[in-house]
Amino acid sequence: MTPPTAQVAGDTPDAAVVPPAVSICLQTLTKRADFLRAARAQRQAMPGFVLQARQRDADEALPHLTRIGFTCSKKVGNAVARNRAKRRLRAIARSILPQHGQPGWDYVLIGRAGATAMRPYLELETDLQRALDKIHGIAR
Repeated sequence: MTPPTAQVAGDTPDAAVVPPAVSICLQTLTKRADFLRAARAQRQAMPGFVLQARQRDADEALPHLTRIGFTCSKKVGNAVARNRAKRRLRAIARSILPQHGQPGWDYVLIGRAGATAMRPYLELETDLQRALDKIHGIAR
């Protein structure tokens, strides 16, 4: 194994020019109580899924994290269809939430029968951006 070489400023032309992106730490919801709290909060229905969102209280742990949960009922289809729908929801969450999600919020994405697995991926991403903008009151 060769030791890493020292890089002089200017060796990589664009690496020093691009500022690091602001990243939001994503954590997956696992406890049923968190899903139930999100179900009682705001919701935004979109063609490909339903987004539930709630702002956590100040006394709850980890205010700097954005938490996300995924669910698909048996209405979506058999296990293969549900898993495919959840994979697609996880993919759009990874690509959209770091830019459009807010720290201190819990989000739950619920798959829709026939729509989540069949809707084009770019439209799902656009749906999530619009849903987050509506939840947070951002006009675009």
